[in-house]
Parts: sequence; C-alpha cells; structure tokens
Amino acid sequence: MEERRCLYLKVGDWVVHHKYPEWGAGRVVEEQNSSVVGGLSLVKIAFVDGQTRVFDNNFKNVTCCYHAGLRRR
Repeated sequence: MEERRCLYLKVGDWVVHHKYPEWGAGRVVEEQNSSVVGGLSLVKIAFVDGQTRVFDNNFKNVTCCYHAGLRRR
C-alpha cells in the first residue's frame, strides 16, 4: 500500500497566520514525516512573538495548517 502525501511547507519557508496576525511572521524550523502509512506530517514554526508552534503539514488532511489559516509569505 502506497500513500501519497501532499506537503504544504518545507524548512525555511516564511508564513503568516491570517486568524492570528498578532503572532507575526513565522519561519519553518523543522519538518517531521512519519514513515507509517496514514502517519502524521508536522512542521514546527518559530513566530516573531517568541513562540514555537506545531502544525499538520499534509495538505490532503482537513487539519492541515493551510486550511487553518497559515499562508506562505
């Protein structure tokens, strides 16, 4: 069984969150992808407000950071 993930972000991408503009811009600092079929694909983003947040990075999931309001700059 082969799974195809559609990843939205990669390390080094700059992003903004349209629902939380007070976070400021963020940069993807880490990417993690499970080798298990159906596993998670996550990105860790460091925002200028000093917080690091983790998001789902698989565009095919409804929980993907894109669908939650995260956009590339």
